[in-house]
Formats: sequence, C-alpha cells, structure tokens
Amino acid sequence: MIYKYQIKIEYDGSKFVGWQYQKNGISIQGILQKVFFQFLKYKIIVNGSGRTDAGVHAVEQSAHIELKKEIENKQIFLNSINFYLKRHPIVITSIKKRNKNFHARFSAIKRIYKYLIINRNSPLVFNKNRAWHVRKELDIKTMKKGAKILKGTHDFSTFRASSCVAKTPIKTLEKVSIKKSKEKIVLTFISKSFLQNQVRSMVGCLKYLGENKWSINDLKSAMKSKKRSNCAPPAPPFGLYLQKIQY
Repeated sequence: MIYKYQIKIEYDGSKFVGWQYQKNGISIQGILQKVFFQFLKYKIIVNGSGRTDAGVHAVEQSAHIELKKEIENKQIFLNSINFYLKRHPIVITSIKKRNKNFHARFSAIKRIYKYLIINRNSPLVFNKNRAWHVRKELDIKTMKKGAKILKGTHDFSTFRASSCVAKTPIKTLEKVSIKKSKEKIVLTFISKSFLQNQVRSMVGCLKYLGENKWSINDLKSAMKSKKRSNCAPPAPPFGLYLQKIQY
C-alpha cells in the first residue's frame, strides 16, 4: 500500500543551485530527499510543482511524496523532518494526505510568483539577496501600462530561456500587477504555468520601461519578434519568490 501526501515548503534559495536535484551542486530537492531518507530509512522522490532556478526563493512551494506507511501524527512527523532540516534554510510548513491521482505538478491550476524590487539609492541591508536593488527612480505608471500588454494569452518566446523544454511558448497570464509602497515595488504574476526564465525576463523588460530605456512600442516590438535576443536582460533570481500553488 502506498500513501500519497502533499507537502508545502518554504525556502531561501540564495545558496542553492535551484529546486531540481543536480550532481554539481546542492539543490532543495536533493536536501529534502536526503532528509527523508535519514528519517524514513528508505528512499523517496520529492516531486515538486515545478523547478525554481538557482537563487529563487519560495514562500510556498508544493510537492508530493509517496510513503510506505500512513502518517499517524502529522505534527510529530513535521517536527521530526524539520529537526533534520534545521541546518538548512528550508522548512516544511504543512503536510496533507492526498488521493492517488494527485500530482504536485500536473494537478496545479494556478502558479503565483512575486518579484520584489527595492527602488532607492542607498544600499540594502535587510533585503540583500532578497530583492533587486534598483537605484534609478522607476516610472511606475509606464511599468503598469507594460503589465497590461503582457496580460492575456500570447506567444512568450521572447521571454523564454534557450534551455526551456516546454512544448509550447503560448501561455496565458491571468494577472500581472505592480504595487508600490514607499521604496518597495512588488510585481505579481499568475498563470497556470510559466516558461523557464519567463517571469524574470518580463520583470527585466518592465524595468527597462520604468527607466525609460524602452517605450511601450519597444516592448510590443520585442514581444512580437518572438526572439530571445530582443529581450531586456532578465531580473536577477534573488528577487523572485514562488508565492503559492493552487489546486
């Protein structure tokens, strides 16, 4: 008998090569699988809702695991796993039993990402490696106009990494919002799925608009070209947060 559980994970991605297990570096998936082996005494695969790149954080990543025995006490189980994780900036925040058809990746209906920009001249202390520090004052109104252009169903080839393995570059962005509070700018993106590097590439283009390096027509032309070479430099990974996966 196999028992399937969904886990929610919070992590600081600063020092990891990304979510996915890799031989050439420390990954979140790799750490989790090692810790589960230490606790359970048998190997399991931690199947994530999707990959996050090196340096990207998660407020609520979702994954599923398959266990040989049913969990008798979820709180004790969580406390035990988190005890093994205490040396790493990773924590499991919840665990929930799921039916056999549940899949962390394929059952997801919405993925929510947030990107944090700190727009000020002074260097960062508390948000260092947690946000993109942009010194030049950004034009939020123009950035919001650009966000409206990105919203909807489009061919996002311009914003797609060359190593992206998605079957199609056509995606539907349900929401793109930009909110500023004093020096803090938060960009929110909601879609069923994203291309590799898509969010960071879009943020990079919106920053170009905010700095007046691009006009709205420049963004439209770059999008229409479907060429990666016409994209603005992508935003750095450390300002990006996987906020939530909805099922």
